[in-house]
Amino acid sequence: MQRAHRHTIAGISLSNPDKVLFDAQGLTKADIARHYLRVADRMLPAVKKRLVSLVRCPDGRSKECFFQKHAGRGFPTAVKRQEITEKDGDKAEYLYISDLKGIVAGVQMNTLEFHIWGSRIDSLEKPDRLVFDLDPDEGLNFTDVKRACLDLRDRLEKLGLKTLPMVTGGKGVHVIAPLSRRAEWPDVNAFARAIARRLGEEEPERFLAQASKAKRKDRIFIDWLRNERGATAIAPYSTRARQGAPIATPVSWEELERLDAANTFRIGDMEARMQQPDPWAQAATWRQAITTSMLKSVGADPSDG
Repeated sequence: MQRAHRHTIAGISLSNPDKVLFDAQGLTKADIARHYLRVADRMLPAVKKRLVSLVRCPDGRSKECFFQKHAGRGFPTAVKRQEITEKDGDKAEYLYISDLKGIVAGVQMNTLEFHIWGSRIDSLEKPDRLVFDLDPDEGLNFTDVKRACLDLRDRLEKLGLKTLPMVTGGKGVHVIAPLSRRAEWPDVNAFARAIARRLGEEEPERFLAQASKAKRKDRIFIDWLRNERGATAIAPYSTRARQGAPIATPVSWEELERLDAANTFRIGDMEARMQQPDPWAQAATWRQAITTSMLKSVGADPSDG
């Protein structure tokens, strides 16, 4: 009996490595695993020791995909597990990534997207990132999105928070403030909600703080909901299960202004990109947190769920 073809990357044995997961681009399981090997030095600091949710596409992007946040049978041990208490008080086993093996093991399970929590497993109740997802209506162009990102950046900087941009591989951009782990989820969530609501109140013709497709016409949804306990956001350098096989890519503010769309980066761009300076390197020395005075300044109320 002929043995199935396998290929080892980062110590993980890939079954059916030539299986095509992005038909239009001809990208295989092995191609995707090699992508993560290529970007590991930059991706891992952002994702390790975080709970993850996975978008798995067993038959490739063009077929049925599903979102998985709980551990299940058959997962390689390189993808770690941790039991946590959920909002309703029940306990459940979640997945987390601790190293490159864990990422490639996810690829072995046909993962095309990695979504991460805003906190790490050693301090689960204290997030270390604040994320705003600027999600535009179909009728808006990317210039509108970029202008909104810059306005949000400037507003947060006046409050004492420096930010980083990431094009998501979709239509929108994430504006991310790295945080020292001081504030807990209710405060971080209340702060994000207050910022989004204030933008919507001050410029209702541009911004919306509600996740309503019907009300979004010609406006940008300031998605603050990714700052709740249990919510996730797409991981830096993750592939996206979307047309064109785009990559969620960290950029600098200067580079963002030059881009024409949020989905222009591909796997083929990453080798050259890894030879360039890390656009997020500056944040390694930042020490900033959401403080009581910040909460008061924006009228944030943690009890206002």
